[in-house]
Amino acid sequence: MTTISNRLQDILATIQSIKAATQAPQAISLLAVSKAHSSQAIREVYTAGQHAFGENYVQEALEKQGELEDLEITWHFIGPIQSNKTQLIAQHFSWVHSIDRLKIAQRLNDARPTDSDPLQVCIQVNISNEATKGGVKPEELASLATAISALPRLKLRGLMAIPAPTPDPEQQRTQFKQVRQCYDALKAKGFPLDTLSMGMSDDYPIAIEQGATIVRIGSALFGSRLQSQHD
Repeated sequence: MTTISNRLQDILATIQSIKAATQAPQAISLLAVSKAHSSQAIREVYTAGQHAFGENYVQEALEKQGELEDLEITWHFIGPIQSNKTQLIAQHFSWVHSIDRLKIAQRLNDARPTDSDPLQVCIQVNISNEATKGGVKPEELASLATAISALPRLKLRGLMAIPAPTPDPEQQRTQFKQVRQCYDALKAKGFPLDTLSMGMSDDYPIAIEQGATIVRIGSALFGSRLQSQHD
């Protein structure tokens, strides 16, 4: 029987194998996407050695955080951000991957407790120009990055992307390459970035090949999930 612990070790081994095969120079971290999975499952993954978890829904995440407060988990918010949830996100997460407008960044900055470390943030870029998906257009990145960099309670770390799903490896490669080019362009402008959050269960090997530093993996680790009842 394959356990969560077995799957975690298999994924970590695959990451290292891809890194070696592609001679990827960057450090690569696994973010376990735990949305719609139980606190018990998160605890099992934590016990197996995984301490960073990503959640998409604020209320669901807060319930889990309360149930798992005895664990030293680093919580990442990776879902769409509603204005009325910014205070809770700023108070209860260490990372936010999905900033796509200045208004949200300002609200997160203003709500971040002064006795906490700055909130680590990424800008979400909509590389596939999907109308139903969050993220800024590549040509808007520099201006948003400049504005976020001026906010004292946020620390801009890099970019996040969710390219359009496709079974075609070459299309995956093209999209991830475009995200990497956006990242490199910002670094060339002087932004001290170190994080490229891209790649999920179905495409993370190619994301690593193209420069991902964080891969966000849910179903390959936890298995199929229950339908979330949270907004």
